[in-house]
Amino acid sequence: MPRPPRIDRAAVLTATLELADEKGLAAVSMRAVADRLGVTPMALYRHVGDKQQLLDGLVERVLQEVRLPDPALPCAGRLDAMARSLRATARRHPDVFPLLLRRPAVTPGAVRVRDEVYAALRGAGVPEADVARTERMLSTFVLGFAASEAGGRFTVDAAQLDAEFSWAAGRLLGGLLDGADGAVETEGAR
Repeated sequence: MPRPPRIDRAAVLTATLELADEKGLAAVSMRAVADRLGVTPMALYRHVGDKQQLLDGLVERVLQEVRLPDPALPCAGRLDAMARSLRATARRHPDVFPLLLRRPAVTPGAVRVRDEVYAALRGAGVPEADVARTERMLSTFVLGFAASEAGGRFTVDAAQLDAEFSWAAGRLLGGLLDGADGAVETEGAR
């Protein structure tokens, strides 16, 4: 009898994302992911303990696609680059992306984006006591905009949508950084 294929956590999460992209989040189950990988569902438990951990891993896998910017960029440039990358990720995974609005980033691989936002905000002079809530406001705006864009809610062309995003992000960031040390102009607002 041939040995089943070896899998690792990355393979499990990639298979989960592919399944969700093709058939929707409702189709994601331990059995369906195992079938896609050609293993028994029990083989997945070494990598994800249950369906909730599988969904946490799916959040991680989606957020792994967000490119982290050069830390030498100014705060606004770093935040703008991450927001643009997040919007592109949403467009690649429109049916999966709303999961990021329903589940927190809890795995080490998922929190890397949040940690980068924290670093940019600290670099802009946001007081430590305000970093987490400032990140939540920015992230809620960017995630919501990206999910709406990917879901087809907006009817304007891409250039106008980019301009509107830059306008709103610049004003939100400017308000959140009011009094902090750092430029707030975003790339598209120039």
